[in-house]
Amino acid sequence: MIRERARSGRCRIAARQLQGRRLETPADRRALAPSLWLYILTPVQTATLIVAFGLIVQGYSVWKLRGALDWQKLWPFIAGAAIGVPAGVALLTWSDPRSVRIAVGIILILYSVYAFFRPALKLSGGGRAGDAAVGLLNGALGGLTGLAGILVTIWCGLRGWPKDVQRTVFQPVAVAIFLMSAIWLGAKGTVTAETAKFFVMGLPCVLGGTWLGLKLFGRIDEATFRKIVLALLFLSGVTLLF
Repeated sequence: MIRERARSGRCRIAARQLQGRRLETPADRRALAPSLWLYILTPVQTATLIVAFGLIVQGYSVWKLRGALDWQKLWPFIAGAAIGVPAGVALLTWSDPRSVRIAVGIILILYSVYAFFRPALKLSGGGRAGDAAVGLLNGALGGLTGLAGILVTIWCGLRGWPKDVQRTVFQPVAVAIFLMSAIWLGAKGTVTAETAKFFVMGLPCVLGGTWLGLKLFGRIDEATFRKIVLALLFLSGVTLLF
């Protein structure tokens, strides 16, 4: 009991530190990048760039949270993801690009509607088996699209965990999926010189966006901004279907 309270306290402290720095990146904002990139890049290039940039931004956030991580909660998600990621990467390399775009569009529409209305749903069960199953599906989705945090974010909410605890689960799980996806994408030989060029071109924008987020913290109404992002996600998802 004492250890659990201490861990919960560390979660709250670490989460507040991250909130104060504006470095946590909710799943809805992470999902906005592929909705734009898929208009001009291939699904493989898009997934690779999301993974690479996600490792940088989310990796730093998780490093700041390292003292609050609860490995008893994390390992089922990561174990499931270890099975799901290679399946997702295999689908990415085999699937028709148009089919991947449609799949991403449907996912963005469903997630934006869910996140906008935030239905008050809670599961009475689930347990580690449910966590592992969600980890597997989340890993497959991450390997296929680079969207490594959507399903686990929703699941954490359904489990009824406090927001501070949720953050110490979905962020490290997303980073683990990014890392596994990077390894599998590299093994498949999908990281081309052109993709590397796009990474170099985009890195200053990622760093600049992070810096801008630090400067704008507290100056923009969070609720309004979130609704705008979700509206853009929904419209982007609809556009990807056609």
